[in-house]
Amino acid sequence: MAAVVGLFVGDATFAYTVLIGTGVIFPLGLLISRARGRSMLTDSAANPLTNLFLLNIAIVAALWPIAIIGSQGGQPTLVVLFAAIMLGLIWIPWGWTADDPVGLRHGLGRVVGSYAAFYLCLLLTPGSAICAVVLLAYIYSLTCMRRD
Repeated sequence: MAAVVGLFVGDATFAYTVLIGTGVIFPLGLLISRARGRSMLTDSAANPLTNLFLLNIAIVAALWPIAIIGSQGGQPTLVVLFAAIMLGLIWIPWGWTADDPVGLRHGLGRVVGSYAAFYLCLLLTPGSAICAVVLLAYIYSLTCMRRD
């Protein structure tokens, strides 16, 4: 959906839409976890690896100001690139804690794909191209991740 929005609004509006939209990802992850028979927050008390994963989310949240400050230089699309990369990297510790190689593939593929989309589409709609990469990464991961 973000990829389509990026085609119709200005870069700054799109960047803030992505920034706000990323706030939906964690609650959505909790719902997906519950649908798969797990409860990330309940399991975390008994599982130090889940606690590690949740701490990685806190690290990403702490880095958001860097993206926002960097985008003030006239490239609001950097917020979209940051979101795609940092939130994609969260899949690496998730994959490790879940013992699922999809996490590493998702994280690395999303980083490489997001940088490629940013630079290859710089004159067109890089934000939408980055969002398309993220969508493809999620489709791959949700299709290929192990089921419990």
